[in-house]
Amino acid sequence: MSDLPVLDAEEQRVLGALLEKQRTVPASYPLSLSGLRTACNQTSSREPVVDYDEHTVEQVGRRLKDRGLLRIVWSDTGRRTLKYHQIVDEALGLGDDERALLTVLLLRGPNAPGELRTRTERLHAFADRGEVEACLAVMAERGLVRELPRQPGQHDPRWVHLLGEVAEPATAAPRASSVDREVPVADGADARDTRVRATYGAVAETYAERLSDELDGLPFERWLLDRVAADAEGGPVVEVGSGPGHVTAYLAAAGADARGLDLTPEMVEEARRRHPGVRYDVGDLRRLIRPETAPGWRAVLAWYSLIHLAESELPAALMSLLRPIEPGGLLVLAMQAGDEVARISSWFDDEVPPLDFVRHDPATIVALVEAAGLTDVEWYVRGPRTKRGETTRRLYVLGRVSG
Repeated sequence: MSDLPVLDAEEQRVLGALLEKQRTVPASYPLSLSGLRTACNQTSSREPVVDYDEHTVEQVGRRLKDRGLLRIVWSDTGRRTLKYHQIVDEALGLGDDERALLTVLLLRGPNAPGELRTRTERLHAFADRGEVEACLAVMAERGLVRELPRQPGQHDPRWVHLLGEVAEPATAAPRASSVDREVPVADGADARDTRVRATYGAVAETYAERLSDELDGLPFERWLLDRVAADAEGGPVVEVGSGPGHVTAYLAAAGADARGLDLTPEMVEEARRRHPGVRYDVGDLRRLIRPETAPGWRAVLAWYSLIHLAESELPAALMSLLRPIEPGGLLVLAMQAGDEVARISSWFDDEVPPLDFVRHDPATIVALVEAAGLTDVEWYVRGPRTKRGETTRRLYVLGRVSG
């Protein structure tokens, strides 16, 4: 493509933020100067995180306006406020699919196709990874993107936009040795979900037998669950990814109006059989709804239920869990901590479909929780209890929805 604009890092961030917000928050678009600055500086879905002041954003906006890539307009309602509207998609003749991919590449730098498919879900619905790769190929022919050479240790090649220089890591080695937490969705989120259901369905009975009394040997976890039950004050509590139901049942015994939700029907059957006085339903934590008898949940627990998600899926999953929590309610996360994606193909001595377990960096998870707007965030990491056969550290994070 001839006459392709060459953007500096600040111009890339401003246009990427406008492209994103035009799709995700259309009611607030075009953006005011303050809103554009916030969009540029947000700490989630941005690499690197920046801290622009309003003067910087204003100057970048003027440069882009002079280049015909942005319009500055007056608000047509309420106070007379200048608003910023991108037109780079018009200048480049972008289709919706191309626009979505370019948005993520502008905001997050080099990305692999699997990452791009997950990170564009709110911008454009790609059916599968193949559609992403096909779109990237067309964009490459147009001179908009290019594929980077695959580095040792990388599962997938990464792609980068060609609208200006994109900062790379200082050396290739750290990137190559870093954990690829997008592996679970390499063949798509639907395929991963199918593996999760099949694997847990195959081991449901054995899983329940082995773990139904595990809380007896976990004093810290009992203390934490007692806190949640007391804080709920009899209000509705839901555990998403409840498995064989023992954690939900513990909360109910502690006085909470607790119920469980799980993706795997066989696990729900085990939970109902073992804990007949507690309600368990089949459902997806990413589609959590409010309780029928209250305006929101007093607490939502994701107790080792996010461990099969790719890192890029976590922000959207957190928002799905937060939306139905009532003001002042709690979100509680439990997961394995570490720098590894462990794949299993046998469990409890039985062969199972290959399944990835993602171990996350505690600082990253805490940052995501804080970026989601939770307050009073506290977190704990405990070492493995080797007598129980544990080999990984455990991370627990609590945060409160602002009132």
